[in-house]
Amino acid sequence: MKTQVAKLENVKRDWFVVDAQDVVLGRLSSKIANVLRGKNKAIFSPSVDTGDFVIVINAEKIALTGRKLADKIYYSHSGFTGGLKEITAGKLLEKKPEDLIKKAVKGMLPKNKLARHMLKKLKIYAGGSHPHDAQQPKNLTL
Repeated sequence: MKTQVAKLENVKRDWFVVDAQDVVLGRLSSKIANVLRGKNKAIFSPSVDTGDFVIVINAEKIALTGRKLADKIYYSHSGFTGGLKEITAGKLLEKKPEDLIKKAVKGMLPKNKLARHMLKKLKIYAGGSHPHDAQQPKNLTL
């Protein structure tokens, strides 16, 4: 018996749409990360991108538990002296709700070149509509 490794030309990619309205950020992100990585498929291989495309709508209506809106802080650094910037989750949700979900999903993917390809398959929209109707996305239940 031999273990089969998935080949990129044999991977069939589906499109899924997720409604983020009143869904907790961490639970949503972990489900999205599994679908992007392909862990929900029988053909999963860690070294091959076997994941599907995911469309997230209503990103501006996502829920955070506890006092995370005020207490959770995201940091970024420009690389120059004194270039540390910080923004709370509440302000990030008002300013760029797409980035809040993207940062959470990115943290749940492996830290390698393959993760950058997986993250490109994530499409996030603040409103309730998306321009990917031609791909006929299926609903993804949480």
